[in-house]
Amino acid sequence: MHTATLPLPSGDASLRTVVRAQAVPAQRQFDSRTLFGDAQEVRITHFGQEYRLRQTRNGKLILTK
Repeated sequence: MHTATLPLPSGDASLRTVVRAQAVPAQRQFDSRTLFGDAQEVRITHFGQEYRLRQTRNGKLILTK
């Protein structure tokens, strides 16, 4: 979080602190064809754990640990 100290608009010599939230990074988006290519399954490692993401014949996605 970022803070800034600004003078009050009334000309008062007092100062006020304004807290600004950090910018949220943009979400990353991938087309499933980019992830899978010709495969029906991809493996994803997340914090040392392996997950399987696979496509069904009906075009659904299933994520399993």
